Amino acid sequence: MKCINKKCRKLLCILCMAAIFITGCGSKESGLLENPYSLTEDNTAVSSQFFAQNLCVTDNVDFGIDQVSSDYAEGAGAFNLTTQEVLYSHNLFEKLYPASTTKIMTAYIIIKNCDLDEKVTVSTEAVANMADSSKCGVAAGDTLTVRDLLYGLMLVSGNDAANVLAEYYSGSIQKFAEEMNKEALSLGATHTHFVNANGLPDDDHYTTVYDMYLIFQAAIQLQEFEDIIKTQSYDASYTDTNGNTVTKTWANTNQYLSGAVQAPDDITVIGGKTGTTNAAGYCLVLYSKNKNGDDIVSIVFKAEGRSNLYALMNQILSTFAN
Repeated sequence: MKCINKKCRKLLCILCMAAIFITGCGSKESGLLENPYSLTEDNTAVSSQFFAQNLCVTDNVDFGIDQVSSDYAEGAGAFNLTTQEVLYSHNLFEKLYPASTTKIMTAYIIIKNCDLDEKVTVSTEAVANMADSSKCGVAAGDTLTVRDLLYGLMLVSGNDAANVLAEYYSGSIQKFAEEMNKEALSLGATHTHFVNANGLPDDDHYTTVYDMYLIFQAAIQLQEFEDIIKTQSYDASYTDTNGNTVTKTWANTNQYLSGAVQAPDDITVIGGKTGTTNAAGYCLVLYSKNKNGDDIVSIVFKAEGRSNLYALMNQILSTFAN
């Protein structure tokens, strides 16, 4: 089943715009969006079809789940951005914890709005309570570029890097989360709410497979974002609080990039973002190309184990994306 017809697009747009006007798009803390849609010269709304004209649109019906081991995960989806088709659908609209796939939004906001060569000094608060957390290993007083922090964020999933970038951009993690929620709403991700920049679990921090598709498809349109997620390893060099040079090598946690997992034939993996917590399970958001050169976004959320995550992802890609 592939739902890309005009009725589906119109329905999604009406629902999104209704959410904007009636509920502020579901965020508990944010109000109505400023300029949520464009206006014509006579101040009438542009047709809602423009909102979804470049999106893969579907309804809340699972399809394809009997052809793969869908029970390996709570939710998953595959989207052909080139043909604007939803290829696979499993609980696309169920609210789930995103874990470190949250960092896709963090990176998107930073890359879109910041000078990546600007230098940032790490605060004590940003790296506090990191002992049991995924981190890239920056310390209070370290000075490094925004670009370095983005690689530490996306390759080794540094929660410390996420906090540093949030403070750099907004002054605090809470204020940055507010920016994340505004950006999510602007992309149509109306069933998403963030409370931090790193994805550590919180009852009020959630998204859906479909919303993550909306966020990720916007992010991969930025060349700097693509350059980062397709990098296998990155050598960072920066200074510590005493002015000494620190060097670190950050390797990508994506097992397609590390070579630990082989993609199906005729699928070329570009990159993506992993995420793992006890609450979220094993998650992966992936960008690849099929044999026709079509852009494919595939997502698996809350898989039971890393092996099941990649097994299901390969099944989805080989069955639906070729």
